[in-house]
Amino acid sequence: MTQPQAKLPKSGSSKRSALRDIIVGGKYRLLSPIGSGSFGELYRASGVHCGEEVAVKLESSSVKYPQLPREAKIYNILRGGVGFPHIRYFGTEGIYNVLVLDLLGPTLEDLLNFCARNFSLKTTLMLADQILARVEYLHMNCLLHRDIKPENFLMGLGSQRTRVFMIDFGLAKRYYRPSTRTHINYYERNELIGTARYASVHAHYAEQGRRDDLESVGYLLLYFMRGRLPWQGINAATRVQKYEKIAESKSTLPLNILCAGVPTEFYMYMKYCRSLHFTEQPDYVYLRQLFKVLFRNHFLIYDYLYDWVNIDVEMGRNKRMLAQIEHGKGREQDQQQQEQEQEQEEEEEDDEDEEDDEEEDEDDDDDDDDEEEVEQVPIKKSYYRKKRSTK
Repeated sequence: MTQPQAKLPKSGSSKRSALRDIIVGGKYRLLSPIGSGSFGELYRASGVHCGEEVAVKLESSSVKYPQLPREAKIYNILRGGVGFPHIRYFGTEGIYNVLVLDLLGPTLEDLLNFCARNFSLKTTLMLADQILARVEYLHMNCLLHRDIKPENFLMGLGSQRTRVFMIDFGLAKRYYRPSTRTHINYYERNELIGTARYASVHAHYAEQGRRDDLESVGYLLLYFMRGRLPWQGINAATRVQKYEKIAESKSTLPLNILCAGVPTEFYMYMKYCRSLHFTEQPDYVYLRQLFKVLFRNHFLIYDYLYDWVNIDVEMGRNKRMLAQIEHGKGREQDQQQQEQEQEQEEEEEDDEDEEDDEEEDEDDDDDDDDEEEVEQVPIKKSYYRKKRSTK
């Protein structure tokens, strides 16, 4: 018997009932929409036979520069890595590219909203350790993320509810070619790739490297501690002018001011990231050790009791918390304005340089034979150990 094609239902009152009739990959039935992005639509689905819930991305196969084929390829490269969703299926159903992944929990942005726009030092450091581990594994596989932001880190569900997962590789790119053992070249560019709020200084005007993913992580951690970054709320006549102002703010604001009010280790982290050369391999051991030592010096316990868990236990409202997270409730009064800023900043994902994307797609296609040969650039002596030995 032929299964119904994965054709998105038209908007209207019949949309929800129509979802029940859509089966993708021969075994996943769409249940309800979760969200949308530049790629298309995201749905919750369940296995026809086992009932296990999964996430399904649908993208029109007729778009000029499809993202899902590239993203599926990257998930396969990362298969087996801790903190990366498992790809269940990728293919074309009707007029749509379909990507089926593990279903995950709330994003770190959702959880920050639930925690009144502020994470404690303990929660921030536990997240930092896992986020840096995800970035290191990605870099080990010769890939850059190029869009580090809280929406692209999700907590797991069930037995994996304490684990941080990295998602959304639509803007990811190889920085190293195993076949030729060469690093990509540095060059200046006119378009920002990524999200302006968390992009590195270099990302605003040049090709990105490993240092830029790590600098973005630094901004992310400061955002967790404070709930906002200094350049949020900048206005300009055009998007380009706004990004120029954000870049100027990042490049001119002294790091000691950017990191004021938080432990010195955050300043040390940012200083190290900004000191890296374009092709230089970061010392991930040093960066993670910075925060591990800080964790111990504050006599904190790595027990995975994040702020949202403590709030949940104290208030005894499991169901209400999940509803707030899923439907975006319980936000601060100024959250609507911040969401509008976030949406405006993320529009570049739809407007990014198409010619550059096309070249990257072609480069990725050329590297299909290299996926089994992905290797890490040799790790140099720990920067942390060198610093400790000079004291």
